[in-house]
Amino acid sequence: MTRIADEKILVLDFGSQYAQLIARRVRQQEVYCEIVRHNITAERIRELAPMGLILSGGPSSVYEEGAPKCDPEIFRLGLPVLGICYGMQLACEALGGQVENTPAREYGRARCRVGDNHQTEGSELFAGIGRELQVWMSHGDQVARVSDDFVPLAATDTCPIAAVKHRQWPIYGLQFHHEVTHTPEGPKILGNFLAGVCQCTGKWKLGDFARETIEAVRRRVGDKRVICGLSGGVDSAVVAALLSQAIGAQLSCILVDNGLLRKDEAEAVIKEFTDHFKADLHVVHAEDKFLDALAGVIEPQEKRKRIGHAFIDCFADEAAKIDGAEFLAQGTLYPDVIESGGATDGPAATIKLHHNVGGLPDDLDFKLIEPLRDLFKDEGRELGLQLGLPEEIVWRHPFPGPGLAVRCLGEVTRERLVTLREADAIVVEEIKRAGLYRQTSQSFAVLLPIQSVGVMGDARTYDDVVAVRSIDSEDFMTADWSHLPHDLLAHISTRIINEVSGVNRVVYDISSKPPATIEWE
Repeated sequence: MTRIADEKILVLDFGSQYAQLIARRVRQQEVYCEIVRHNITAERIRELAPMGLILSGGPSSVYEEGAPKCDPEIFRLGLPVLGICYGMQLACEALGGQVENTPAREYGRARCRVGDNHQTEGSELFAGIGRELQVWMSHGDQVARVSDDFVPLAATDTCPIAAVKHRQWPIYGLQFHHEVTHTPEGPKILGNFLAGVCQCTGKWKLGDFARETIEAVRRRVGDKRVICGLSGGVDSAVVAALLSQAIGAQLSCILVDNGLLRKDEAEAVIKEFTDHFKADLHVVHAEDKFLDALAGVIEPQEKRKRIGHAFIDCFADEAAKIDGAEFLAQGTLYPDVIESGGATDGPAATIKLHHNVGGLPDDLDFKLIEPLRDLFKDEGRELGLQLGLPEEIVWRHPFPGPGLAVRCLGEVTRERLVTLREADAIVVEEIKRAGLYRQTSQSFAVLLPIQSVGVMGDARTYDDVVAVRSIDSEDFMTADWSHLPHDLLAHISTRIINEVSGVNRVVYDISSKPPATIEWE
């Protein structure tokens, strides 16, 4: 839809858990970056005209049958290439080197020594960096031998070839992960590659993106009407703000109150929308419909399926009442596009199935607008601030599409939702009061499908158990549990047990993702 940037970097994804993080690190240096499939052709790369390529890491071994490979012609395009971990091994092997498994594996922090050749052969990559640096390693294979065309640049105690440069072509490799915070000099190394090797000037700005996207929406929509589904989440709010600036009164928004929202959330969304947007707002009150659909259901996937079907019915019925609507706007972000396998594809012409709106049927026949599909979560938040959204909207913690149904383990009933909603409100309130809401990525309560024995007022109780979950994450692909102060956890527990009827025990979830997921269902 838009001309995103004159300068761009492509990240070829070989299955790395850090691929998105690499792209975000590039964008943080104000250079636009896209993630593409690992087997993209050299011809397609020429068409995209990037300033450089980054080959990501990956879980495979380059010498295994069926291991993901790239088009070998990309190394002959004359473009700067930076291989990271598996990407370095792949480049070295493709150009005459040898990769082997080694018993001396490296996982975690390591001291890396930059060799004598770096001042002449590899000065662009390690310019301004000392001869020894801390790096983050995560590999079982390593480059055992390089061809005469490569110069080793750095080493660790157990990895004699930790960085390389091709003698003639602008091809570099790093065995370590520069993109993680555990490599403190990582941003400088990446900056050296972008500016010194790729000759990028850092022109990409979110403000430019907003202006280009607003103009593109106006041209595409013309005088037609656009429907935007509001959920109370950050993404839909940012989309509504952008569309409001682009087309004003031609925007209609639909909020489906499914009875599965957080405490006072529907009222807050309506108030916020009324205060900040002047578009047409349709509120569908459908709590009974959703609870009837969930009656007796305890299996998580069946819950999601029934919620999706009920949402489709409500949304389609309300959309049919809006005259002249030809477009549907969704808050699809770049990670959504990547995970669905469509990072290199253009936007779909009509709505089929999309997780952001629960899966809309073919016969709804709206044209799709996804103005945020090129942005990461943090960029979406920054854009929201630039568009004038208040911080309490922009920094609101994410909330799952199926709502409290996936935090109410077991059967979802009106009574159990009241218990969960009150406990959840206490968790969020105390996290905010402690000044940790912005520091944590997601904090909430989960109602477990078990009861436990307790003593309250000298009497035996047999009541519900609430789990508290709080995580820290940059991209929500991986997450660590928040190390909240013990006094805060104690206070949250005391308030829930004292103030929420029917709860006599509170536990704290200390699992990370992976192996656990952020949500319990």
